[in-house]
Amino acid sequence: MKIRVFVIGAVLMALLLSCNKSSVQELSEHSSLIPLPNQLEWKSLRAFTLDSKSMVSIPEEVPNRELLVEQLNETLSAHGWSPIALTTNDAKAAIRVVMDKELPEDTYTLDTDASQKVRIIAGSTAAVGYAIQTLRQLVTDKGIAEVKIADAPRLEYRGVMLDVSRHYMSVDFIKQLLDEMQYYKFNRFHWHLVDAAGWRLQIKQYPELTDKAAYRTDTDWQKWWIEKDRKYLDKDATGAYGGYYTQDEAREIVAYAAERGITVIPEIEMPGHSEEVLHVFPQLSCSGKALEYESDFCIGNEESFTFLEHVLDEVMEIFPSEYIHIGGDEASKTAWMSCPKCTALMKREGMKEVDELQSYMIHRIESYLNSKGRQIIGWDEILEGGLAPKATVMSWRGEKGGLSAARAGHKVIMTPNTYLYLDYYQEDPTASERKQIGGFVPLEKTYSYNPISSELTPEEQKYIYGVQGNLWTEYIMNEEHAQYMLFPRVLALAEVAWTKPELKDWESFRKRVNVHVPQLHARGVNSYPLSSLLNIKHEINYDRQEFSVTMTTELYPHEIHYRLDGTVPTMADPIYTEGDTLTMRDSMTLVAGIFRDGQLLGEPTRLRLDYHKGIGKKVEWQHELGGGYPAGGEETALLDGLRGSITYLDGRWLGNAATQSTIGVIDLGASTELTQVSTKCMHDIEPWIHMPEWVELSVSADGKDYQVVDRVLSQTDPKDTRLRFETFTFYPNTMARYLKIEYHLPISQKFLFADEIVIW
Repeated sequence: MKIRVFVIGAVLMALLLSCNKSSVQELSEHSSLIPLPNQLEWKSLRAFTLDSKSMVSIPEEVPNRELLVEQLNETLSAHGWSPIALTTNDAKAAIRVVMDKELPEDTYTLDTDASQKVRIIAGSTAAVGYAIQTLRQLVTDKGIAEVKIADAPRLEYRGVMLDVSRHYMSVDFIKQLLDEMQYYKFNRFHWHLVDAAGWRLQIKQYPELTDKAAYRTDTDWQKWWIEKDRKYLDKDATGAYGGYYTQDEAREIVAYAAERGITVIPEIEMPGHSEEVLHVFPQLSCSGKALEYESDFCIGNEESFTFLEHVLDEVMEIFPSEYIHIGGDEASKTAWMSCPKCTALMKREGMKEVDELQSYMIHRIESYLNSKGRQIIGWDEILEGGLAPKATVMSWRGEKGGLSAARAGHKVIMTPNTYLYLDYYQEDPTASERKQIGGFVPLEKTYSYNPISSELTPEEQKYIYGVQGNLWTEYIMNEEHAQYMLFPRVLALAEVAWTKPELKDWESFRKRVNVHVPQLHARGVNSYPLSSLLNIKHEINYDRQEFSVTMTTELYPHEIHYRLDGTVPTMADPIYTEGDTLTMRDSMTLVAGIFRDGQLLGEPTRLRLDYHKGIGKKVEWQHELGGGYPAGGEETALLDGLRGSITYLDGRWLGNAATQSTIGVIDLGASTELTQVSTKCMHDIEPWIHMPEWVELSVSADGKDYQVVDRVLSQTDPKDTRLRFETFTFYPNTMARYLKIEYHLPISQKFLFADEIVIW
């Protein structure tokens, strides 16, 4: 029997299950390929084995062939099979690799069966590596599945970024990360080496950078950066925390990565995020002094460019990559406005805006690197003031910067924080024992990302060069925590980068990733074990006055049971089947939990739904809202029936940072009996979200004369660094047409985040 399937997630599973359920479980779920090949044919439901005399032939032109054989043997050994030997005799090889330069670069075919064993044809040496990683994933305790694969990556640049400035990570840790990146077919390692928290690369011309700016006074970044003095220590000082990489160690990592088909791209921050440099060389700042909060190089000081060029010269000697990342993000620019040297430069160059100073620096550095045969990458802020001619843009503040750069004909690497910032929470922040920087990017969110936007024309889409996940480490205290945040989300990213979007399917991926997580643990990777949190999505139909609810989870296999009365479900309660839609008309509290082997896993997930008196009405805000978080639309925000989730990034929270008090007036259209009004607010001070000091409700019959119902004080500690939610409830017990609600923050220039105003 021959089953031909071009893999489309659940379709593949359905076809295979219709043939033989137990065999499919062995060959599909236990031979779970990540990333999914772009063309896959399951030739049979059999598996075959290799014996102790089996050999593999790989052309000598493949420079890492001995490593690839070693890796293949590690996989065979892990599944109880004998190792194989490398041979130059193709006729004797059970696994034969052939190079075919007629194939497109990075393309390979892989054909396995019991009679001919394994045949690989590759268009490049890199493609040989990809084929071997696929073959490793096909090995199981039962043998090797019989398949036929034709495969190539969707995107050329497939990257992972690691920040080692906030916390130094060991060479061995980075090597282990590179091993996993190779296994999942990544080819770029973006190494964020320097930032305010520490300079991590030896520069021989400037030994002070690592002697005096690679160590600090506190292991806890938050205490050092936010609560303490931001002081650096000499490397030999008592209690000094930090570290750096010698140039030999950096070269060792570059070579290790290259052997695994991965290019290391170093990042040297400029013009901002440079407090550590200015601590050592204060003459490069606008003030000329070692000030605690000065972060930007002085653009009007020629010494700044001399310093950066000398540093980049040594960086280029270590890193042979085409690209050098020059940062360019979050420059303060404040000191430039009053700096005599900067203002003189602006006058001399005919600049009108301070942003042009950043553009001036980026252009000069690009010209310098171009003269050395290199190209620059920068964060999307390098668009400000005018983009350098050949620059590649890394778009992190959403997609806007990347789309603009692509339309202008520049290469773009998409890395939007809302999908690919791997320092964001992946589990319920209110229940997590690990403090993170904020946000919420669960596995499914990362997997759902499509880096090639339909907003671009086909010609513009060609400039989307790649995609990257970023691990910033402000709150990543150690290496096991870093692995916990990276994995398994980088597996989702691997499929985003490699697999055509029409072949991606969450249900298929979820089953496969549940196989890979135990394998990661077996390889010594401290992967997050997958969440027992249900992702409950809800929409509203205003014509029918009803809610539709769907639920998904990362875990498989499982059962989902739920109740609608606010109590914890048991195995006796209704089962929810993923993909189904629950329809609800009345107000209720949905409580759903994941069960396995009869046991509830973790805490159940709750969602309150109310089709209340305010739905469909409008809020007239008494001032402009600032912050870019309109909850779906400022007028209808907070009265649409849709509740915010545990992340402020879900589009359903109203955010305002323009005023200390946020005041809105609601017109119910007619005099209405009011018994209860409530609203929920968020507190998460890392992204500057503060709980209101108080919320006040007033009511009026005519919209002119208002009577205060109550002012409810917050019970949240303003200094609490944890994510917190608080509901403010009022009991008017009166008739009124107009409601005025005022949220008052304890301090100005911070964010209010408010959820649905529920009116009964």
